[in-house]
Amino acid sequence: MTDESLKEEILINVTPSEVRAALLENGVLQEVYIERAARRGVISNIYKGRVTRVLPGMQAAFVEIGLQRTAFLHVSDIVRPENGEDADAELPNIREVVKEGDEVLVQVVKDPLGNKGARLTTFITLPSRNLVLLPKGNSVGISARIEDEEERERLREVVGGMLEEAGLECGAIVRTVAEGAGAEELRADLKFLVKLWNLVQERCSQSPVKSLIHEDLSLPLRVLRDLVTSDVEQILVDSPGDFEAMHEFTETFLPTITPMLELYQRRRPIFDLHGTEDDIKRALSRSIPLKSGGYLIFDQTEAMTTIDVNTGGYVGHRNLEETIYRTNLEAAVTIARQLRLRNLGGIIIIDFIDMEEPEHREKVLQLLEQSLATDHARHQISPVSPLGLVEMTRKRTRESLQHILCNDCPSCEGRGFVLSAETVCFEIFREIIRQSRQFEFSEAMVLAHQDVIELLLDEQAPSLATLEEQTGKSIRLQPEALYVQDQFDVVLM
Repeated sequence: MTDESLKEEILINVTPSEVRAALLENGVLQEVYIERAARRGVISNIYKGRVTRVLPGMQAAFVEIGLQRTAFLHVSDIVRPENGEDADAELPNIREVVKEGDEVLVQVVKDPLGNKGARLTTFITLPSRNLVLLPKGNSVGISARIEDEEERERLREVVGGMLEEAGLECGAIVRTVAEGAGAEELRADLKFLVKLWNLVQERCSQSPVKSLIHEDLSLPLRVLRDLVTSDVEQILVDSPGDFEAMHEFTETFLPTITPMLELYQRRRPIFDLHGTEDDIKRALSRSIPLKSGGYLIFDQTEAMTTIDVNTGGYVGHRNLEETIYRTNLEAAVTIARQLRLRNLGGIIIIDFIDMEEPEHREKVLQLLEQSLATDHARHQISPVSPLGLVEMTRKRTRESLQHILCNDCPSCEGRGFVLSAETVCFEIFREIIRQSRQFEFSEAMVLAHQDVIELLLDEQAPSLATLEEQTGKSIRLQPEALYVQDQFDVVLM
């Protein structure tokens, strides 16, 4: 069931080295996705790997798939208990399943994070718009967000009948967007996925070990496949080339989405719409103010993320309990949005202000759950603990916004952070594009920190050349010794 009051919009910003996608709900930024050409994520990619080490004590194996770090494969991602419903069922010893030197077809389920290698599975999944094919599965699953029981049963019968009709010994998951989809639409998706799986198998048999067998779609196309629901009214993209590619993709696979696509051609940068750029910058801040005068403190560590709620200057109009309750309600909504925007995952501890009334605690938890209803990441929220803390988990698959955009600060030995030189380069690119659309000039001089200038002259030199060609402007670079890493100026000449 979709919320009739919910109106979604997707903005896609493309620069030579970076693609960003923003999901807005009623004009408010909720999620942002960033893909950089130099370090594109590997989630959903399929590799032919070799087992290099087996660790019986951890019930896991390390697998070489061609990435910088060896990847991690747990026994539960190789075999399932005979009773798949029993999560506690005993699994075999991993040495009975794989041994060193074995070749395995694996799929990445988690990007490398920090010092950890990628997490793998042998249970391959191939998604399309409406379905996810499970080559090792044997049943039809229905998205939990499809709540109508009659519709769930219809979809299960239709897809199950198609699998049986085609003589396929595999399973499938029906995605949320398939609600109301006709049999022909579902059949076309299934036919495409079966053809893709046959191709994957063929490539695997012909490729050497440590080869990439199948790569997931680029970010703009993944957005079309995974994020577009019936609530989405408009998809704006500011790159003519990517617009054409997306248009061709929708014409072929998702014709109902084609009318939503629009090429953004205004001078104002696309991420300036609805203050999207400012929202991203604010999401890097440790402190987030609440409209009431209270504020939130986010502390992101390797082990977990903690969130502290404070009343600040909010004193209320009735009594202390009412003040605390109102602050916590506002905090619950803001926390839900920030979790999605910052892409925080793993263990999350929320320290709401202590509430005496059990009814108040329950309503705050309900509002938190309600505010996370449209979250694309799976999550679980526990009741308030005896210490007054709310413990929750959120599935972590890709790096958080802070990890993507920032480096550890060398001055404070990693206790804080500054914008990385790479991020500053991209901000410079966007600033030059912004200035070229607004003003007439023949040359731009970039003043920046030495590390930023060196990066522009080295790794980012091709992107800089592309930018000069796109804008028709000459760009000069000059290091400034007094500038810190995230400081720069663009002087028009």
